[in-house]
Amino acid sequence: MMTAFVCANCARPGKPPAEANRTKPDIPDFGWPGRAEQVLVPCTGRLQPEHVLRAFESGSTLVAIVACSEDNCHYIEGSRRCARRVDYLRLLLKEIGLGEERLRTFSLPGSASEDMALAASQPAAVPDAELEAQIAEIREQARRALQQLPPNPLAGDLSGPIEEDSDE
Repeated sequence: MMTAFVCANCARPGKPPAEANRTKPDIPDFGWPGRAEQVLVPCTGRLQPEHVLRAFESGSTLVAIVACSEDNCHYIEGSRRCARRVDYLRLLLKEIGLGEERLRTFSLPGSASEDMALAASQPAAVPDAELEAQIAEIREQARRALQQLPPNPLAGDLSGPIEEDSDE
């Protein structure tokens, strides 16, 4: 099982500003391998360590974070903030013995420049075959990681009875 946190602003078509009827963000279909939970986040910079740790605690073998490229983040600093948190989380995962290789990050083009172009009544770029190739590569890297990683030791059955030590 894997959990993927995906920025709502990466690899989506640009949108005109301040739409009255906001719709769910249009993100690409990643076609994740196996059992996967995809969590859409407004910005990966808002992703907190406890979100990632909770995914591992829930049994995910792999956690993937798909963020905007740093130079095209909708929230300017979000991708950089996420990168700093990922560095911290990898150290923590290594320290607790779960393994830093279980946390993978990927980047796709953000929508900030397209949104700005639309706001200025300029044509916005349309996602193309290059974007599809990037998504396919992300999917393939996730598939390989899931094949290579041992099962998450936290994924065992935690619902059984808890045995207590007796003081006899």
